[in-house]
Formats: sequence, C-alpha cells, structure tokens
Amino acid sequence: MPYAPYGPPGMPGTTPYGQPPRRTTNGLAIGSLVSGIVCCLPPLGLILGLVALRQIRRKDQSGRGLAIAGTVLSALSCLLLVLGLATGGFSSAWSEFEKGVEEASRSQSAYDLREGQCFTDGSQGEEYATDIEVVDCARPHDGEVSGGFELTGIAKWPGDTAIEGIAEQRCEEANLAYAMDTWAIPRDVGTSYYQPSRESWRLGDRMVTCVLAGDKPFSGSVRSDASRLTADQEHFLRSVNPIETVGRQEPEEDPDEDLEVNRRWAGELMAAIDGARAGVREHDWPGTSEAPVAALGKELDTASKRWGALAHAADADAYWAAYDAAWEALPEDLGAEARAALGLTGTPPAGEGTEA
Repeated sequence: MPYAPYGPPGMPGTTPYGQPPRRTTNGLAIGSLVSGIVCCLPPLGLILGLVALRQIRRKDQSGRGLAIAGTVLSALSCLLLVLGLATGGFSSAWSEFEKGVEEASRSQSAYDLREGQCFTDGSQGEEYATDIEVVDCARPHDGEVSGGFELTGIAKWPGDTAIEGIAEQRCEEANLAYAMDTWAIPRDVGTSYYQPSRESWRLGDRMVTCVLAGDKPFSGSVRSDASRLTADQEHFLRSVNPIETVGRQEPEEDPDEDLEVNRRWAGELMAAIDGARAGVREHDWPGTSEAPVAALGKELDTASKRWGALAHAADADAYWAAYDAAWEALPEDLGAEARAALGLTGTPPAGEGTEA
C-alpha cells in the first residue's frame, strides 16, 4: 500500500505522499556561482561562497555544490586578475578592447554622420554606404559633413528622383553656408549627399546628409561658417558670394533658343551684383582692407550697368552683342586683394569649387 502522510496535505511539518521535507537553496550560494561565472568582482564571489558553505551546514540548506563551484571559479578569477596586473597582460588586453570598441564605433552608416565630421567611405559605389569611418579632418578623407535635414510632409515613398531634387537644392544651400570661403575649397570638391533608400524609408528613415565630397581624398577642413569667421569676413562673403552662385546657374539654352530665360538669369545676376555693391559700401572695413574693398565697389558699379543691358536686350542679337562686355566688366577675382586683406583665401580656385 502507498505510504500515507502523517497529517492532511498542506499541514505544517508534513508532505503529501510520503515525500521528505523540501530544503531551501541558499541564496548566497547562487550569488557566488553567478559571480564566478561572469567574472564580476571575483573577490565578492569567493566571499559569498565561503559564507554560503557555513550557512548551509548550520541551516541544513541545499546549494553546497553551487557554493563550491562559485568559490572555485571566483578563486580562479582572482588568481588570473592578480597575474594579469603583475605581468601587464590585463592592461594590454584592456587596451585591445578599447581599440576594438573605438574601431567598431568609427565604422558606421552614413546616416550616423554629424555636421563637422570628416570621413572616408569604403563602400566604393555600393548602393548602401555602410563602410563609413570618421577621421580627423587633418587626415586625407573623402568628404566633410556640412549638415542635414529631415524629409517631412511626404507620406509615401516618393522615389529617388524626387528626393534627389530636394537634396540637391537644400544641400547646395547647406554647403554654401558651411563653407562660405569658397576659394578655400579644393577644385574637385563639390556638393554631394546621402539620401534614404526605398528599404530604409520603410524602416522610418527620412534623413538626408549633406556633404562636401571630392573625386579623390583631400586633407584639411573646408569649414568657414559664422562660427569660424570674423564679423568683417562674414559680411564680405555674404555680400559677394551670391554673384558666384548665380553665375554658375547660366541657362543651358542659348538666347536664340530661349531669350526670356537668359534675360531672366542676367537680371538675377545683376541683382546679385547690386546686392554686393550695397554690402561693401554699408560696412566699416578695418585697416588695410578699406581701400581694396572700395576699389571692388567701383568695379561692381560698372558691372551692374553691363549686366543691366544684357538683362534688357531686345532680341537674341542684342543679347549676344552685350554678352562679352558684361562678363568682362565683372571682376574675375571678385576682390582678391580685399579678401587677402581680410584674412580670407586670396587666390581664386583653379575650378568651380562648389559646383555640384
């Protein structure tokens, strides 16, 4: 017959169906084993194990094997720690760990880039740029981040072409604000950007990262925004830079093909020249820069008249007749002497540094 309990099931001091009384597991024994396994504070695991063994004997608890295992593992960890400190191995291992963490953090996606960072892109034209490494701007690098923006108000995937149109315009603006001293930009460096792909869009990616990138690596930061310029330098560049910007936007169509679009462009350039004229005259220029800035203003006076004639040309023949004179009147160096006197780059670039 089955062994009967001494009392009703559940009563104190009894167990159903003749099972022996259940002993509790010592908590310190568990803590010792965990500390020993994860090598977290080895001395703590050793102490917990020794205390647990005494408690287990006194309280008749279970967990002796756990406590012994934790004590042994913790003792081994303590021994390894001492040996590592004595031989320098621990320091070397930690250095390697830190190096690995640093390398891992430097290899990232283009969408992790932040304004002012210089980077190399090892993706080599792949569709997804994931082999990005942030480097010191003094080192050769492929590009420099000028800013970024989030695409908003677009519910569905608009397609690459639509995003490219937005990115080109806004990144050109970001680059012009980030690198105002355009003559300091290397010849082959221009506007570029990283945009969301169809797959990343599905995951919620809406960021466009604007960069100044070159066909080949270049060294040194091209940053020359308000945070890097003096008030005089910033005022000068804000006055004259629109002339360069509008000048690069000359229509592809000849005036024989589309006279109106060419006259409109000539009018926009005249407006940029007039803005520069006002800008150089309304400011008190310091020291040796005053004379060359005044000379630039006089040149711009003549250029404004020539471009006004171009903007009001009656027909294509009249436009062509005024075309060369307008370009010749526009100062080719746009105040190189004034730039140098203000501490800006005084040598015109060999090519259009900010052309996309």
